Amino acid sequence: MADVLLPITAVIGILVWQQLYRPLSQLVAARFLAKLRTRCRTGVQEKIARLQYTHIENPDSWDLIARVSKDSETRLRDGYQHFLDFVSLILSTTGVLAILSAQVWWAGLLFIGLAIPLFFVAIRTGRASYNADREVTLSRRRYGYLAEVLDDREYVEERTIFGYTPAITQRWDQFYEKARRIFLRVNGKWFVRSKAASIAAALVSLVCLFILLEPTVKGQITIGLFISLTSSLFGSVNYISWQLSFLTEELTKSYEYHRDLREFMAMEELPGAIAEPASPPPAFDSLEFRDVSFSYPHTSRKILNHLSFSIQAGKRYSFVGVNGAGKTTITKLITGLYDNYEGEILLNGRELRTYTQDQVKALCASVFQDYARYSISLAQNIGLGKHGATLEEIQAAVHTAGLDGAIEKLPLGLDTQLGKVLESGVDLSGGEWQRVAIARCILSPAPIKILDEPTSALDPISESEVYKKFSEISRGATTLLISHRLGSTRLADTIYVLEGGAVSEAGTHEELMTRGGVYAAMFESQRSWYL
Repeated sequence: MADVLLPITAVIGILVWQQLYRPLSQLVAARFLAKLRTRCRTGVQEKIARLQYTHIENPDSWDLIARVSKDSETRLRDGYQHFLDFVSLILSTTGVLAILSAQVWWAGLLFIGLAIPLFFVAIRTGRASYNADREVTLSRRRYGYLAEVLDDREYVEERTIFGYTPAITQRWDQFYEKARRIFLRVNGKWFVRSKAASIAAALVSLVCLFILLEPTVKGQITIGLFISLTSSLFGSVNYISWQLSFLTEELTKSYEYHRDLREFMAMEELPGAIAEPASPPPAFDSLEFRDVSFSYPHTSRKILNHLSFSIQAGKRYSFVGVNGAGKTTITKLITGLYDNYEGEILLNGRELRTYTQDQVKALCASVFQDYARYSISLAQNIGLGKHGATLEEIQAAVHTAGLDGAIEKLPLGLDTQLGKVLESGVDLSGGEWQRVAIARCILSPAPIKILDEPTSALDPISESEVYKKFSEISRGATTLLISHRLGSTRLADTIYVLEGGAVSEAGTHEELMTRGGVYAAMFESQRSWYL
């Protein structure tokens, strides 16, 4: 009894552990995942919101973000679970090998010798597989976008009219196949290597079996012990050659994911990026660009080239020029999206980069060309322009933006859900959506209003109505208007004509027409279409 008590106790302990560790680890993992879901997704999104704007327009940064943000909490949970399984496997296998080695001293050493190369092959397999995932990130983003084009209702009209579905499907298939083949090549190569080593381990276990036959025949080992040893032998081979390889490979992938996560978390942030705009907004007297030059990151072309101009409070300004002249880039610098410019941008005589982000955010309200459409109620869509806006303020912005007629058609008025997220949602026309964006800008208390092609989606009559109300829209604020429709420039106190990233002409409409320069030529070119 003394000889068998300890081994039996050890085997019972191993069996109990094998039965208990799985439900216990699943319970811990479930609680762990619940916390991850509340923290990880929010943490990743907040990190993205805090990033320097240069990362937002950098494809390499978005490849990294795509890898890190996809199922982040699941990847972290799986890594934790695989670690628990790995520890459990080591403990179980160690116990079995200890019992086996007590009878056949060289068996444990043999299996440790087999496990080491399998372990390193599994590490290389996991690393190669994750590197393949890195390699196909761009292709995955591309076919993901194309899948959206094929599925989204936003594109259904053009899909029907132009019949481009087969062509887009073919492009989707190309990117998908490229990603699939890379994974197949990498994983197939390392699968063969890993399983070849596993087969070698199985062959070695057969050799051990035949070696054990001789002492069994001679009576040195009982038949019961022989069966127990061979069963443990082949069980250990299964653990080492399959489960150990799998768990090591998955842990290596998890390690590589953590490397990407650390790189993502180390990406440069913009201090105060998620701070709310200052309330009340900073007082505005003047804004001056003084010899400003700017190139977008990772490019050498100067979008702005020694640009100088000034803006005074309460005035209306228009920026005109051909595509690529730098009009929209100016707004990105004023709103603080980029601060890697040369020269000076002086706000009230003080360098713009010395202001905090909450002050810069409160400075401007913008209507960009690619304005956002939020699937929330109309009142909430407009109310985003001012935190804590009253119903009266929202209604005043609606009236100024000319949305009264559109609201009368909506079933619940301002409370109507927009978009198609909910079954009761109502969609607006392109022009009505643009008016919503204008109303949001009107509601904002920011002292500078930036209107970048604010009427591009409006019909001529609606556009005329908006410009008739331009004085109301810009009341009490400084207005910067960017438009290719030069008829609107008559509303500006000063027109800046941009060429090659610098101001080539400046003045009122009448002054520039009298001068007969670039502006006059552009204006006459457009007017000729109406004669």
